[in-house]
Amino acid sequence: MSRKVLACIDASPYAQAVCDYAAWAAKKLDVAMSVIHVLHKAGKATTTDLSGSIGLGSQEALLAQLAELDEKHAKLTMESGRIMLDAAKARAEQAGIKAVDERLRHGQLVETLAELEEETRLLVLGKRGLSSADAHGHMGLHVEQVIRTLHKPILLTQQAYTEPKSIMLAYDGSATALKGLEMLAASPLGKGLPVHLVMASANTAATAAQMDSAANILRNAGFVTTVATVGGEPETVLHQYQQQHNIDLLVMGAYGHSRIRQFIVGSTTTAMISKAKCSLLILK
Repeated sequence: MSRKVLACIDASPYAQAVCDYAAWAAKKLDVAMSVIHVLHKAGKATTTDLSGSIGLGSQEALLAQLAELDEKHAKLTMESGRIMLDAAKARAEQAGIKAVDERLRHGQLVETLAELEEETRLLVLGKRGLSSADAHGHMGLHVEQVIRTLHKPILLTQQAYTEPKSIMLAYDGSATALKGLEMLAASPLGKGLPVHLVMASANTAATAAQMDSAANILRNAGFVTTVATVGGEPETVLHQYQQQHNIDLLVMGAYGHSRIRQFIVGSTTTAMISKAKCSLLILK
């Protein structure tokens, strides 16, 4: 099966950036692109029993009208989804992507993405969706659940697209972090881009040896690599480094065996994603 870059869009301000990052990634990976919009199944709250507040003769007529409104709303929602997908496909094609397919699905977001996992090479979605688009400083309601559920790389975007010109890999020396580093070294996604290999740790001889070994893997793969060790809380100092060096894409492994492990399991996950000023690639 040929795996694709899957761009997950909704009506939030992140949709254009999601589409643009997905197009960038599809070109770098030389794979097809798929655009998906998931329609959540609405509840039936509008057709509750209103007999206590209206006359007996009016109830049946009102419920019929409410049911008709529900049906109209469902049709409008589907049409809106199709318009969004058409616009996303056109945008990707303008960016040079020839193979773009559209998917309009009913259901829950996480379950739908899990169903498509086998054919997904990279998932691209906004840091927040429509329901939390204005909740700056927070990550979207479904983001952490998507990260926990899927076992594919995930690119979380900011609202504005910036073509990555440099990469920062947050490294903690764990076996899982090493696997993520090797994934980055082997992937076409970062080819030709300089990499900053950064560890949040005290600068010791052991740390220096770990970083040198890791940097050699990247350099042997052809990456121009800068090494840095910064002291302090990871969710603070890693973002400071990213901003000081104007790095476009922050890369981290999903699970580690040190304090960085908290990046994805626990409150530090929320802090890292929420504070990120650039897009974030999570390697699984």
